[in-house]
Amino acid sequence: MNGGGEDGKQQPHLVLAHKLFLLSHSDVDDLAKVDLRADVFAAVKSDDMAALYESLAADGVLETDAALLAEMRARIDEEIRKLDEKIADAEENLGESEVREAHLAKSLYFIRVGEKEKALEQLKVTEGKTVAVGQKMDLVFYTLQIGLFYMDFDLISKSIDKAKNLFEEGGDWERKNRLKVYEGLYCMATRNFKKAASLFLDSISTFTTYELFTYDTFIFYTVLTSVISLDRVSLKQKVVDAPEILAVIGKVPHLSEFLNSLYNCQYKSFFIAFSGLTEPIKLERYLQPHFRYYMREVRTVVYSQFLESYKSVTMEAMAAAFGVTVDFIDQELSRFIAAGKLHCKIDKVAGVLETNRPDARNAFYQATIKQGDFLLNRIQKLSRVIDL
Repeated sequence: MNGGGEDGKQQPHLVLAHKLFLLSHSDVDDLAKVDLRADVFAAVKSDDMAALYESLAADGVLETDAALLAEMRARIDEEIRKLDEKIADAEENLGESEVREAHLAKSLYFIRVGEKEKALEQLKVTEGKTVAVGQKMDLVFYTLQIGLFYMDFDLISKSIDKAKNLFEEGGDWERKNRLKVYEGLYCMATRNFKKAASLFLDSISTFTTYELFTYDTFIFYTVLTSVISLDRVSLKQKVVDAPEILAVIGKVPHLSEFLNSLYNCQYKSFFIAFSGLTEPIKLERYLQPHFRYYMREVRTVVYSQFLESYKSVTMEAMAAAFGVTVDFIDQELSRFIAAGKLHCKIDKVAGVLETNRPDARNAFYQATIKQGDFLLNRIQKLSRVIDL
């Protein structure tokens, strides 16, 4: 497992994690799963991931081969014996840096064979032998990659907090920028799309985190999170006109049309592009749990943007703008209005939508009056206590 992305390659275990996710996905056809199963078996076998192999065999994902499992465990035991000998030799005959390197090698081996708890324990031992802040940060990145493989959000959250504390002691900008991408991915995977968009946008020009995903995938995530998080002005400045995004967005099918048709109010084109993106989003390991939520949020954004221009509009006109039927618009908007997502009402008889946007200034005034009344009541109660 590589802590950095200098070689521009995605971390192999995260590739494996994605293939395991696709194997369990109902939308992936059986023929594709045959190839995926072969890839998973090859990866597990080449890295001697005995614990994972045993788990997958028990779940029926891979066929059980007792002889292969025994071979894996024998190789693991032999390699650990060699690593322990190197650690002992370094402690007796070499300096502190060599001792640290020997412990790090053992940590990386446990990560490679998929021994999560042993890897985390050994990383703590290695940290105890580490002085430089940069090297400590690299250990945190290894821990974050373990967390992402197992989707252990508690481990990821604690590791991000630990990394931020380390940066207070020092640390270089390259590692700080990499941490933003890790944190952005964590936020996206835990449905905090607004913070994820902010962190991704901050990292566009400094992206080096190739161990997590390609730059194309990074732009894909950035656009998806930005669309439901930014207002039109910010979206134009930070995403639509961003040269880094413009250079890549055309490589991702439907993404350019999705972004530009939304900004340019070409709603029929937007819906076509949007439908083309549903499958890729559904097959994304970090986005799939939030698929339905994301679909709703995007539709809320686009419907709100359309209605923003009107005091009232016929449902027929809106249906024509989106390239759908009046019944579809009726059903869609009814759900969003009932959920408080859209501020309008439907006049079914006249076939008209009437917007009733909340007056932000008036709402702020009412809230201020309410808070003032509350404060006065508290002061009066306090004055009575003091008088007594």
